[in-house]
Formats: sequence, structure tokens, C-alpha cells
Amino acid sequence: MAQRQQLRFEWEKNPNKPKAIIRIVDWARFYSYEYVGNCGRLVITPLTDRCYITLTQALNLNMGGAPAGPAGTGKTETTKDLGRAIGLPVMVFNCSDQMNYESMAQIFMGLSQSGAWGCFDEFNRISIEVLSVVSTQVKQVLDALKERKTKFIFMEKDEIVLADSVGFFITMNPGYLGRSELPEGLKSLFRPITVVVPDLELICENMLMAEGFIEAKELATKFTTLYALSRDLLSKAKHYDWGLRAIKSVLVVAGQFKRAEPNVKEQALLMRALRDFNIPKIVQQDLSIFFGLLGDLFPNIEIPRKRDMDFEAIIEKMCVEQKLYPDPDFILKVVQLRELLEIRHCVFVMGPPGAGKSSVWKTLAEAQNKVGQKTTIADINPKVVSTKDLYGYIIMATKEWKDGLLSKTMRSLGEIADTNPKWIVLDGDLDANWIESMNSVMDDNKILTLASNERIPLKPHMRQLFEIRDLNFATPATVSRAGILYISDDKGSQWRSY
Repeated sequence: MAQRQQLRFEWEKNPNKPKAIIRIVDWARFYSYEYVGNCGRLVITPLTDRCYITLTQALNLNMGGAPAGPAGTGKTETTKDLGRAIGLPVMVFNCSDQMNYESMAQIFMGLSQSGAWGCFDEFNRISIEVLSVVSTQVKQVLDALKERKTKFIFMEKDEIVLADSVGFFITMNPGYLGRSELPEGLKSLFRPITVVVPDLELICENMLMAEGFIEAKELATKFTTLYALSRDLLSKAKHYDWGLRAIKSVLVVAGQFKRAEPNVKEQALLMRALRDFNIPKIVQQDLSIFFGLLGDLFPNIEIPRKRDMDFEAIIEKMCVEQKLYPDPDFILKVVQLRELLEIRHCVFVMGPPGAGKSSVWKTLAEAQNKVGQKTTIADINPKVVSTKDLYGYIIMATKEWKDGLLSKTMRSLGEIADTNPKWIVLDGDLDANWIESMNSVMDDNKILTLASNERIPLKPHMRQLFEIRDLNFATPATVSRAGILYISDDKGSQWRSY
């Protein structure tokens, strides 16, 4: 029985048309041969298996799947990974209150005809008026699937082809700001599954092994213990995130250290990764506790920070050219921002007014220009326009699409042919209205999905920086998606430099 609960791949030797069959419990589907590429896959844990069983049984019952739970527990990634295993394309849509029933109808029609899966992220952000129409649209497609139709009339308008591999999945963060309750009629069309606590130690151990660590089991225990103790003992600052996304980014860095210096002890390499990539976000009063925890878990290990002295000299020179004092703390923050931008495509530069947030990213851009990495910067204040003017909106009278400030900027930067660094700097306070529409850009999808159903990718050389004061009005879904550089004024380096 335990074997039947996992995805099994079998080859059906049909003399006319042999094909690969994927089975789990009593659900079966032939492999669809969608090109996946050489991308990473999820670590299979007991929770992943339970999600797979629930989602495939939902398809068996001609229903949709509805993973729900806190931010950073792997709801969207589990759905995408199941689609990869079956060889089906999975289209992720970041839902917002700008979506109307017509744009949703276009999505459902496209998915039904192509047989692709649709994963609707933050589905309960759509306004309640639109959701009531969406329930009718989804029900029509699911009813046609139940009746095994190959063609059906959608919303009493168009007759469209129906591919039987189509599936709808909605992910939700219950109870967060700007979320609405789903209508009962819509709830009944989706099979719910709660994703709460990922198996962090098991995921950590497997990822360390994949990165080349021999002592993966012991190191995974120390890693997860440090994060569990940090969550309990450090202050409850809004920008702290000790979840799965934070763990994954540090593991990637540890793997880079391991391949660059294979002869250094593994404990020392992991300790360096944990220290150097957590210190930028930790506030001054918590530093002593964090260093104490590191010392207890990695006793008698001293390893210096990996430094690029030539680049630090260029930063110092740029400070003098910009008539800034080259304070060691300021140079350290510039270097930390550079390190964060290498592993994260979205970074929050946080701190009180006058802490030097703008000066840090401007100095880094000048230093990169000096070494031949011409950095293009688009600086936008997202609070000067409304959310619809920021992302774009459909004029209902004419059905015409009006482009937004951010969507136009992101598209035009992506169209520049070279691969030099491109930064979109959003300098303004966060609120749940505008930042939540960025969720699909800030996570691994790296795509801005608009109400017009246009999908604008964030290219590998593009980065987003958010210059903000605090995260008081951001949800955990936003906090967990970005790297954080916290610039404190507690040490007083700002006024001494002046």
C-alpha cells in the first residue's frame, strides 16, 4: 500500500502505440511530454505525497484542487512539481482585485482547449462579485469533463474544444489582509488540502546532499535547530522570516561555497553561509543572541567572511567621488547588498529615514559601472499613483487596455538586448494593495501577470529593489519572498560620517 501512495511510472507495451503511464493510488494518466528543461525538483516528503494523493484524487472526481496554508509552505511549488512529473504545462496566475469575469473566462477557455493546468495564486484576492461568476465558469468546464465531452458551449457563447487533461488549482492564504471569503458554490468545486508544516529537516538534508555535502544529516539538524531557536529567542521583528524560502536561499549559497572551496570543512562552510546571509537582516539588539546560538551549534569554528578586496576598494573610491565618507559599516552594507542580489532577484532595503538606504544602492550601481557592469536603474515611487495605474487596467466601456507605470517599465527593460544588470527600484512604503500583485514576480515564477492576461517575465539579469521604512502593512506572503538588507542607525555611523 505504501508504494501505491507514491507516483509510479510504468511503460505500457502496446504494440501499436507504447506509452508511459503515471499512477498514484487509483488515479492514472499518460505522460504528456511537455518540455520541462533541466530545472530543480521538489524534495519528496510525506507531506508532498499527501498533497499529490489529494490533488490527483480531486482530478479523479472531476474537481479542482485547493491547497491552503501559511506563506512559504510550498503550495504553488507542489502543484507545479506534480505538473512537471506528468509532463503537463502549468500556468501560474497571480490573482488580484483588478481581474474581471471576462479576463477569467479567457483564461478558462485557453486552459480547456490546451489541456494545461491553471494554478491561481492568492485566489481569494479576487473580488467577491467576480468570484460568483467564476464559480459558474469553472462548473461548466468540470461538468463537461464529467460528461466526457470533446466539445462544449462555454457560457452560452462559443463552442470550444475540451482537452481531458485540464485541471484547475487555487492556492490561498486564509486570514491575510485583502482576502475575501470564497462563495460556498465555488468551494464545493475544489477539493481542499491544508499545507501547514513542511518537513524542514528532511528537505534541508536532501538539498545539502544535492549540493555535495557529505555530512548532510548532521548539518541539516544544526541548520533547522538554529532557525527554530532564532524564531523563538530573537525579537519578533516584522521582517524576520525563518521559513522554507529563507532556508533554500542559504542552502544555495552553502553549495556555492562548497564547490568553490572543496577542501574547507563542511561545518565551517555552512556556518559561514548562515552567518553572512542572515546578519544583513538582523537588528542590532539581536546580533549578540544570534552569534551566541551560532557559537553553541558550531563550537570552536572560526572562518573569515569571503571578501573581494578589489571590489571593496572600488566602493571606497566611489564613496569619495560621491562626496560620502567611506565608513566601514557603510561599505559592508554595499557589499551585503551585492551578495544578496546574486542569490535573490527581489531585495527589501529597509531602515529608518536618513539611514543611507538610497546611498547604498546608488554606490553599488556606480561601483558596478566602474567594473564594466553598466547598471540601468528605473526608480519609481509606487505610492504616487493608484494600484490600477501602477499595473494597468481595462477600460470597461471600450474594453481597451491601459498600460500601467510598472508594467511598461518592466516590459521596456526586458526588451533591452544586452545582459547588463537592470534594476527596478520601488521607493515607497508597502501596503497590501499594491505589493500583493507582485507575488508571482517575487517568487520562483518571476512573471508579472496582468489583468489583460499578459505575462511579463523578469529576466535573469533583472532585479527588483524595494526601498522601504518598515513592513508593518505587509503580509507574511510578501515578507518571505524577498531578501532583506536592514540598515540600522543604532550604532550612529551615519551622524559620525556626517
